[in-house]
Amino acid sequence: MGKQREVLVFGAGVIGAYLTHVLIQGGNKVSVLAREKRAESLNKNGLVIYHHLQRKVTRDLVDAITDTDGRAFDAVFVVMPYHKLKEALPQIYRLNTKLLVLVGNDLSPAEMEEKIRQNASGIKKILFGFQVSGGKKEEDRYICERFGGSYMDLGQLHGRINDKMRRWIGKMFAGTKYKLNWQDDMESYLICHPAAILPIGYLSYICDGNLRKSTSAQRKMMFEASHEAYECLKKKGIPIYPKGDDRFYGDGAKGKLMKFLYFIMAKSKIGDLIACEHCRNAVSEMEEIDLFYGDLLKECSAEDLVTWNRLRGQMPSWEALHRKYGN
Repeated sequence: MGKQREVLVFGAGVIGAYLTHVLIQGGNKVSVLAREKRAESLNKNGLVIYHHLQRKVTRDLVDAITDTDGRAFDAVFVVMPYHKLKEALPQIYRLNTKLLVLVGNDLSPAEMEEKIRQNASGIKKILFGFQVSGGKKEEDRYICERFGGSYMDLGQLHGRINDKMRRWIGKMFAGTKYKLNWQDDMESYLICHPAAILPIGYLSYICDGNLRKSTSAQRKMMFEASHEAYECLKKKGIPIYPKGDDRFYGDGAKGKLMKFLYFIMAKSKIGDLIACEHCRNAVSEMEEIDLFYGDLLKECSAEDLVTWNRLRGQMPSWEALHRKYGN
């Protein structure tokens, strides 16, 4: 048996909590960097997760810390909303690790990587990832929504990661059902991703944070808005990543599957945990993504974005949303 890896999960939200659970199941020694109150809860009660679809509760012993105190780690996964990621840069600069993975939405990954390289001599390798799961954070536990073992799309900004690095990272997840989907252009991936998530956010806000209130006509608009955004990205010469994702918003079998998933999302607890919960608790992040896409798509004509603009125009102002949800 190989040496147990020292891993830090930087961020104790719902995404980081499930990632921590998986890494512990993979046999790693995992620490979680959290705010003082959350760290106290984790150390006292353990990492308690109710897995909604799987109908089970897990409890993991975890070392929750509020400062890294100069410790060295084999790998660090930074898991937090984009606007908080920028705020955490001074702490990230002080990390000492062989591998840093920035997990989540990132609208300026190249700039983020350059800042870290210039200011963090203790970080050897930087990758970007996106984990597909959701849920809700409660006082002493988490509710996790995931399909199967969940997965992470993972890679460097550009180019294929060598096989040795893939194997090294893969060993951290050995024996789990969690999958790593390797991408060779994470910059394009992170730019494309909002084309899928922003229309869901717009409709969630239109429906007062509850997609159960949505109509079939509104869900059709949500679908068409994403289709328009992907077409605009292609016109701008931006490669679509993951490859073929735009086909989920077309007329073929993948498009029919996505429409069915939208229906399930809107009519069940799944949609609330996967989509609405994030929209309610990450207004600042959604606003930044919206502003970024406003600039990105401004060269596209109004005819190219008829449904996108119509859907976006129906939601409350960002000021009203901040007042409503308090973040």
